[in-house]
Amino acid sequence: MNNEQKNSYVKKQITAALVGLLKEKSIADISVKELTQKAQVGRVSFYRNYQTKEDILREEADRLIKEWGRRYETNPESSPETLFPSLFDFYRENKEYYTILYQAGMASVMLETILNTIQITDEMENLEAYLKSFWAYGIYGWMIEWIKRGMPESGSELLTLFKQANFSLSL
Repeated sequence: MNNEQKNSYVKKQITAALVGLLKEKSIADISVKELTQKAQVGRVSFYRNYQTKEDILREEADRLIKEWGRRYETNPESSPETLFPSLFDFYRENKEYYTILYQAGMASVMLETILNTIQITDEMENLEAYLKSFWAYGIYGWMIEWIKRGMPESGSELLTLFKQANFSLSL
């Protein structure tokens, strides 16, 4: 195994161990020592890769959203109409991870990931930035409520519900 493969293995072990421990206790109650023992890696491995336990969850959320992005981009059937259901189906496919994030009080990691993916920049015109922000927080809100309810609908069922809502912005 080369160094890159070893580091990838270590990160996978640490991530899996943290997700497993989060099923039993809060992130604040998990020590780095306990985490590295469960992952069967040294403490140095943790500190070489992360500053905090939360960094593990952020990195995994980033990895997952990039995986979804690759799938979406390479799927010949992808279109603007399939983006929303595709994203929610991917979250549902990774239900355990996202439910644990929510239950651990780390749902903000999902919001950070969505905002990073949408890429709102200071250089954008205000209208574009506001619209992107509206969609990012809207998707996040739907996602949180959906997770709280056990993710019962598929992505296409959620799209149908969204269309039924017939959103109008009358303030």
